[in-house]
Amino acid sequence: MLQFSKYQGLGNDFVLLEGRAGQLPLNITEPDPHWVRQLCDRRFGIGGDGLILALPPQHGEELRMRIFNADGSEAEMCGNGIRCLARFLADSDGDQPGRTWRTETMAGVIVPELCEDGQIRVDMGQPFLDPGAIPTTLTTGPSGLPQGEIDLQGSSLQLAAVGMGNPHVVVPVQDLQTIPFDAWGSALEVHPLFPAKTNVHFLEVIDQHTLEIRVWERGAGPTLACGTGACATLVAATLLGLSNSKATVKLPGGPLEISWPDPQGSVFMTGPAVAVFDGVLNPELLPQPGQGSQQQPIPGKAVGQPTPSSRDASPASAPVSTSLDCANDCKDSCQQPDHCLREEAQARVQQFLSSTSLDAMINLAGDSLEERTLSRLNRDDRP
Repeated sequence: MLQFSKYQGLGNDFVLLEGRAGQLPLNITEPDPHWVRQLCDRRFGIGGDGLILALPPQHGEELRMRIFNADGSEAEMCGNGIRCLARFLADSDGDQPGRTWRTETMAGVIVPELCEDGQIRVDMGQPFLDPGAIPTTLTTGPSGLPQGEIDLQGSSLQLAAVGMGNPHVVVPVQDLQTIPFDAWGSALEVHPLFPAKTNVHFLEVIDQHTLEIRVWERGAGPTLACGTGACATLVAATLLGLSNSKATVKLPGGPLEISWPDPQGSVFMTGPAVAVFDGVLNPELLPQPGQGSQQQPIPGKAVGQPTPSSRDASPASAPVSTSLDCANDCKDSCQQPDHCLREEAQARVQQFLSSTSLDAMINLAGDSLEERTLSRLNRDDRP
């Protein structure tokens, strides 16, 4: 039986699985996209905008995060997702304010911090403004941003692209309530200007300190919030002269505080993340042994090519793990047949299932859920 937790950040909700000790089997750490879609289905599964896995690190940091969109595709990073992960870790481990987690992502190392008021502040790293790093075929304009104007369904739109480890396009508009949001959002997500597809943010400037956006998220469609998108929006608005370098970004799910104090430095995001519920997945909904599938590479990114990022751990301070990666190294044939990691993991799972009664599994899950619930209650009781 698989225990899970459900968290949300401004209505952007995720299923989280604990695997920092390496306890998750390969068919979950390398999930089949169909299983992810089933898990995130709001009628036939748990429901969510994505799946987050907390995994052992590969490059010497504290942990690694993998995040999968509701359509089964893997995302490089997610601002709301990493806040939810940090809140999950704090609840699980009983951490106190000031705790930080150096987290490996496909966008580099991201560092969330638990604040005194329970919110999560995240050093999101430097934005990517080079068109090739975003990636986009838009060319750099006078503001230093990749910019352009396109005709979309009879309307002329100004575009500005920013990378936050994942691609974003910001589209300033006069009135968010009158635009054909679904039509424009879905068209821009897959526009040829963005070879890896893109997240889309329609921006209405309220004043120099307040921005409002609506989000069309790559691989998920309309969502209530997008943390990396709020950061990308502030960067674009700042460089376009539409806002200050610190502003409240209002999203349908609520506000985020975004700041970019140094044009050569990191963007910082502060916002909430909340536990919704914990549960145990019905065994019939678990992926079968061997069902795991190697994820398709993100379009526009070569297999094995690191995402350009100043946040990546340097080889000197974070040596790369030399452990065998079954999903990649053994996709044609087992490279270590006398000591097969996949078979060992599956054998451990089968041994546990065959030696543990259903009642014992339920008790184990119940004890763990009770510990997490008490941790949250104790946290909420602190002055």
